Amino acid sequence: MEQFLRIGVITTSHGLNGEVKVFPTTESPKRFREVRRVLIKTPKGTIETEITAARSFKNLAIVKFAAFDDVEQVKNLHNAEIYIYREDGQKLEEGEYYIADLIGCTVVTVDGENIGVVKDVLQTGANDVYVVDTTGAGVQGLSSKNSELLLPVIPDCIRNVDIEKGVITVFLMPGLV
Repeated sequence: MEQFLRIGVITTSHGLNGEVKVFPTTESPKRFREVRRVLIKTPKGTIETEITAARSFKNLAIVKFAAFDDVEQVKNLHNAEIYIYREDGQKLEEGEYYIADLIGCTVVTVDGENIGVVKDVLQTGANDVYVVDTTGAGVQGLSSKNSELLLPVIPDCIRNVDIEKGVITVFLMPGLV
């Protein structure tokens, strides 16, 4: 498991006082009000700093960091990723997982057949959907033309998630393949 969790990507500067607009990769832009220490990863290196202020703006967050005081200091942060330490992340209930932990997990059927690897998680509102890269999978019924399978995260389909082993066991319901 990763030591850090990505919570957003800086899109542009905002105003003249060193604020930035952030596209959240967490469930809500409001999350930035709850977090203090962050790491900003840029092509030139990583900056550890604190969030001193945050507010929601449409589907973005406007964030002020302790390390920056004016627009000149943040103008080169476009596309920089913002991370938090795992221990600062939201506490998860049983059966909840960080998306970062699901990506890369091997997906197998209840019969032990390898389906592929989780490459993304779509958040649809009703339930999440695992996007599974099926390239090279040998499961009968999977089309060789399609390289991905969409699996609804519902109890009838997802039977077990073992983050420690990196394995998700699924039942392929009729109509999924």
